[in-house]
Amino acid sequence: MAKTFNVAVAGATGAVGQTMIRVLEERDFPVGEIRFLASERSEGKELSFKTEKVRVRKLDHDSFDGIDIAIFSAGGDRSLTFAPSAARAGAVVVDNSNAWRMDPEVPLVVPEVNPHAVSGYKAKGIIANPNCSTIQMVVALKPLYDYARIKRVVVSTYQAVSGSGKKAIDELKDQVKAWAEDRIPEARVYPHQIAFNCLPHIDVFLDNGYTREEMKMVNETRKILEDPEIRVSATAVRVPVFYSHSEAVNVEFEKEISASKARELFSNAPGIKVVDDLPRNVYPLALDAEGQDLTLVGRIREDISQANGLDFWVVADNIRKGAATNAVQIAELLAEKYL
Repeated sequence: MAKTFNVAVAGATGAVGQTMIRVLEERDFPVGEIRFLASERSEGKELSFKTEKVRVRKLDHDSFDGIDIAIFSAGGDRSLTFAPSAARAGAVVVDNSNAWRMDPEVPLVVPEVNPHAVSGYKAKGIIANPNCSTIQMVVALKPLYDYARIKRVVVSTYQAVSGSGKKAIDELKDQVKAWAEDRIPEARVYPHQIAFNCLPHIDVFLDNGYTREEMKMVNETRKILEDPEIRVSATAVRVPVFYSHSEAVNVEFEKEISASKARELFSNAPGIKVVDDLPRNVYPLALDAEGQDLTLVGRIREDISQANGLDFWVVADNIRKGAATNAVQIAELLAEKYL
């Protein structure tokens, strides 16, 4: 009989939590018992898993007896509070928040990039899921890094409102409707109208002028690629798109790499689909990435402003590969090699 694992999903009623449940189903993860956890507001609700209805339990310190893998998407504060309890109960935590990412004793994992890092879970019983915008970028950077070693990355992100949750999705819908009805759109989630606009402001501004979101990309990229010398500069922009983040990435390498070589490396790398046929107007689009788990790469070209440079465009579904799917892939590595 094939081995199964008891799995808890903390934050099961949220957008990412519900997607985690769907991804567990789609990828046929070997689940024995499934346990859905959420705040007391959601206690008693029923969610579907395959053919059964599962009642949501309140997330607390005693929620994890008998659980092998606990996948968290409950927010940073709840992760800080409850992830150690899950680990003490014997579960391995895969956490989607920012709470543990830069802890030196917690591995930060993208399975296509640094699967070996999963083994570091034994220090605290926790593995961190990176920021959504970091995940898709490092998936694309990894094959290039292995070939030509990266010196510097300049990235501008164009991030969907779903990265801010359901209230932001509803706000964009409401503002578009208000505009169509010749009413003044109301901004509640964001400091300015997001419909038909671009906001160069994601998360809080720091003393260095960057936002916390931008510095996540700096620090997480270095940790995942295990190279503290990589120079990274990021500008994160919120755009009026519902799902999928897009990124313009400029990379400087230690040695020459042509666009054709990069295209070959991308084509042979796990988790990447090259979408790059300019005469036919084919390049990665947010609408095309929505609902799938591949990272789409296109507009691949040599940087005409400097030697050993490339530019390319990267798009991925921020709720799936940028969060839920990456977490389930980490759980798969745990199940296959460590538990």
